[in-house]
Amino acid sequence: MQMKKFINDPNTLTDELLEGLALAHADTVDVQGHLVISRALEKADRVTIVTFGGSGHEPAQCGFVGEGMVDIQVVGDIFAAPNPQLVFEAVKMADKGHGVLLLVLNHAGDMLCGNMVMKMAGKAGLNVRKVVTQEDISNAPRSNSDDRRGLAGAIPLYHIAAAAAREGRTLDEVAALAQSYADSMATIAVAARCATHPATGAEFGDLGDVDMEIGMGQHGEGGGGRQPMKTAKETIEIMANALVKDIPLAAGDKAFVMINGSGATTLMEMFILYKDCVHYLEGLGIEIVANMVGEILTVQEQAGFQLNIAKWNDEFLRLWNTPAHTPAFFKE
Repeated sequence: MQMKKFINDPNTLTDELLEGLALAHADTVDVQGHLVISRALEKADRVTIVTFGGSGHEPAQCGFVGEGMVDIQVVGDIFAAPNPQLVFEAVKMADKGHGVLLLVLNHAGDMLCGNMVMKMAGKAGLNVRKVVTQEDISNAPRSNSDDRRGLAGAIPLYHIAAAAAREGRTLDEVAALAQSYADSMATIAVAARCATHPATGAEFGDLGDVDMEIGMGQHGEGGGGRQPMKTAKETIEIMANALVKDIPLAAGDKAFVMINGSGATTLMEMFILYKDCVHYLEGLGIEIVANMVGEILTVQEQAGFQLNIAKWNDEFLRLWNTPAHTPAFFKE
């Protein structure tokens, strides 16, 4: 069956999407090859932030480059980590004399790339700290978090870390805050239909005869939670309960909640899911103080969503409420 996507050449997907991004958001980002660079970087006098990852998950991560978030994102080919040499060049470009925070989502290719970049930076005498996000609870317990995948929870972390950097904090301070945030959150995903690779049409994963799978990874990795389709409320109760236990959260705590649509989930569904999550958490005495609802880190046309919850303190909330301007995120 012919793949129904509005593309030109499967071999130039990443180049073309980046050209379109540059044309649509020329006031916010500059695109140089596979580097998406914040226009605010030129005048930055602070710790700067670099991240990287494969294309195909838009708006993540290139949509979160700009003032108040990421300074440079290095874009790999579809679902593939970029060349470590290019990430190293981005680190050098980003360095304004205060050091660079390298943020990595925990996936095998990204981790290999990040480790190589850190070795290169060490040999070059650059001041770089690496923080890894690994909040997917479906494939490992918190005691073995090195095996947990990095999902959409990295996105709010970008803004909170960037806000701390703008306050003039040192690299060690910004990295410690970013790590604290990474440790405060947890994510779980559910899929009701798998995505296809936009270049080949190959399907990610296989749900077989079941309706949905709680815990399925971004690229079709199994999560062990295959079951008949449930209502929004029933699905949220299963997922939120697991996250609350993992973090853990208790009555009186403050929380951030994200409903991240995976690519083919409607905004109608996402708002219903968010409403149900708010009611569930409030029923436990947990206060929701901030949120993100929408398509944030997608997997093409995968039907499903990621639920991310983080335990917040007053500092996280204050930093969150600072200005930001990127192609996919705006705060006054």
